[in-house]
Amino acid sequence: MTPATVLVVDDSATKRYLLVSWLSRAGFTVVEAETGGEALRRLTEADIDLVVLDVKLPDMNGFEVCERIKTDPVYGVLPVIHVSAHAVDVVDRTQGLNRGADAYLVEPIEPDELIATSQAVLRYYRARQRAETLAARMIRLAETTLAINSASTLTGLLQAAADGAHEIFDGPVIVVAETSDGDGLAAVADGHESAVRPWTVEHQEIAVGSTVRNDDPDLWPGVPWPEGESVAVASARLRSDRSPVSVAVPSSSQNPGFPVLRQLAQAVAAAVEAQRSYDEEHRIAVTLQRSLLQSRLPDVPGLELAVRYEPAGAQTEVGGDFYELTMLDGRLLVAIGDVAGHSLHAATVMAELRHAVRAYAVEGHPPGAVLELVNRFMRAVLPTESATLCLLTLEPDTGRVRLASAGHLPPLLHVDGKARFLAPKGPLLGINAPRPADLEFVLPPGGTLVLYTDGLIERRDADIDVGLSALADCAAEVDRSLDAFCQRLLVDLAGADEQADDIAVVALRRSVTERA
Repeated sequence: MTPATVLVVDDSATKRYLLVSWLSRAGFTVVEAETGGEALRRLTEADIDLVVLDVKLPDMNGFEVCERIKTDPVYGVLPVIHVSAHAVDVVDRTQGLNRGADAYLVEPIEPDELIATSQAVLRYYRARQRAETLAARMIRLAETTLAINSASTLTGLLQAAADGAHEIFDGPVIVVAETSDGDGLAAVADGHESAVRPWTVEHQEIAVGSTVRNDDPDLWPGVPWPEGESVAVASARLRSDRSPVSVAVPSSSQNPGFPVLRQLAQAVAAAVEAQRSYDEEHRIAVTLQRSLLQSRLPDVPGLELAVRYEPAGAQTEVGGDFYELTMLDGRLLVAIGDVAGHSLHAATVMAELRHAVRAYAVEGHPPGAVLELVNRFMRAVLPTESATLCLLTLEPDTGRVRLASAGHLPPLLHVDGKARFLAPKGPLLGINAPRPADLEFVLPPGGTLVLYTDGLIERRDADIDVGLSALADCAAEVDRSLDAFCQRLLVDLAGADEQADDIAVVALRRSVTERA
């Protein structure tokens, strides 16, 4: 039997001496009490595994003491054995068992009978405790697995794993993994708020699969491990070209035959692998998308130009937002568009549209004609796609603007301290419908024109008019630096929350000519 502590409660010193002697010789640690009140106090002072309780006590009978133990939310799991030399008939034994006792021994008691009964009761209760512990841990394991698979970042995933492991094993925890760039991260939970910090990963030769080992606590610094204990470390590796994920907890928290720690490590490894793969693919896609966008703006005398492009948040694929600013035959060509969808495919469609816009514009077509030609191109080559596009030409010397829109959001014009939206009409690309005439106006010196994609103003929980109004308010004053102005639009309108869509912003301002 695993060592156990027994509380012997009896007001007879002689009988208590015998019970203590028999139990001590059998390997039990014994705590004594003479009264029911003292017995209840002893429960709070020592880790008791079993109570051997006399029925006849001076302050209260053993039935009442047993009942109070069994109804206590903390100590109710303790097994109780009644012993009695007086209450020996069937009615007494029945009452004792009905009020919570696990066994009832009538004196004279044989030592072997007491020891065998104690061991049997303890076996049952320990098996029950192991089953209850396993059930509780499996429930927490399922909750932790859900939490780590719901995390949107690797840092959040490791924090969820550390917090869940702390709940499961009720002790300090370290969860270690590598990012897709090979940097080690460790999430630490020790009863306070969990934290993620850099970690030097020891590359051990671990085969694909999972293992559990015991390590020296010195190998896992920064955590208050229990004194004199080793650290149980479960490592899981899903691919030979990936480093393993490890979960470290105190060895005393482990129950032989209950592979909860290994299952947790496997769940964390699977989630980390999925997150790392996603991060790698997302980074490749964003890099490709950025490479398709214009990297350098033209230098146009008399005009100030600024652009901003921000990809969507970590859990959204790349999109089809694009912009173009090019000088053609003395006029500045400005285009901004958005291909429907969020995927690498949308980004490749965006590249095709951008090239088509430039090709038709080079031929000298006005904006409306360029949109008509691009629309024919889309319907012939990309019949299942759709996109919005705003296109304009600007003469730097005169400020004359010719603008056409294919279902795109209205440009914002800021002149003389007032901001208003222009209202160009036109069906989006991919639809066979008549296209109206181009909108023509003059951008005066000091005037600013802002073009943008829907990621800047659209929110799932608000009407688009709310976003347009917020943009107008934010652009009521234009900063001296257009770069600073565009950045302020992103900060004020996109906010600190993870954005759900790509954002492209193009701002152009006609310089004020100083008079001699």
